[in-house]
Amino acid sequence: MGLEILKPGLLTTIQDTGRHGFQKEGIIVSGAMDTFALRVANLLVGNAPHEAALEITLTGPSIRFTQDQLIALSGADLSPTINGESVAMWRPVHVKKDSILEFKAPKAGCRSYLAVAGGLDLPQVMGSYATFLRAFIGGFQGRALQAGDFIPCRTCDEQGIAQSFSSSNWTPDPQLYPNYQPNPCIRAIKGPEFELFSETSSTQIWSERFQVSMQSDRMGYCLQGVSLYLEEPTELISSAVTFGTVQVPPEGKPIILMADHQTTGGYPRILQVISADLPILAQVVPGQTISFEEVTLEEAQQLYIRQEQHLVQLARAVHLKKNA
Repeated sequence: MGLEILKPGLLTTIQDTGRHGFQKEGIIVSGAMDTFALRVANLLVGNAPHEAALEITLTGPSIRFTQDQLIALSGADLSPTINGESVAMWRPVHVKKDSILEFKAPKAGCRSYLAVAGGLDLPQVMGSYATFLRAFIGGFQGRALQAGDFIPCRTCDEQGIAQSFSSSNWTPDPQLYPNYQPNPCIRAIKGPEFELFSETSSTQIWSERFQVSMQSDRMGYCLQGVSLYLEEPTELISSAVTFGTVQVPPEGKPIILMADHQTTGGYPRILQVISADLPILAQVVPGQTISFEEVTLEEAQQLYIRQEQHLVQLARAVHLKKNA
């Protein structure tokens, strides 16, 4: 049993929470752009939060279920339908064999996640299912999904569904998941080289809005707007970077490193986006704008802990529902 890909959509890949422990060898973490949404989708169907799921970008695929399934869709609302009927986000959905999942116009955000109860039955590469497109590893044959692909799923007993699909009558409290909105304000802390920038640039990074370029991808968001410059030209040694690091190349246009970021970088790091806001950042559509708001490291840590506590609460609630 599994998922038959009838149409692939713009960019549909297999992702999990990333490939950890290999950055010292130059292997990137990769994984879902919005790991919070992926983890929630998995929890809603009873999977471990790090299980593999489909990451669907802007224009969604067309998928036929070859077996009765329990699924969940989270992240961006890309107007999903099953057999032409709208299907709710952020809740378990029972789907009957031969039903077809499709997507229409995006309503909010740009990346949706499809989790299947039991998980996808695919081999891991270095302990992860994540697709690293540039290296052609992980996921399904190391590439984006194509029409005609068949993604096997592990066994999950969802027999006896009467209609084509039925959504559960409960969903997590909307306050538990990020508020995806166009042109968001992204919270960040000062980066290691912040003090090397000119006074003007140090002010502009907090006061100006930046447009996410159409050339942006899973590796990085290229920002258009005012140019930022160092106070004096400085030669830097390549240093560690991570998801959400904001680098500034010599031409002055910032780049926010995303899920497929490199392991090190030699450009000055002016900001670091806080972990709690990475899901919101991941859902920004190219062409939209963002601004930055400064928070302290302590505030960033508290926001992250609160987000993780929400996931723990959800996991407990799902466990109680399953065993009620």
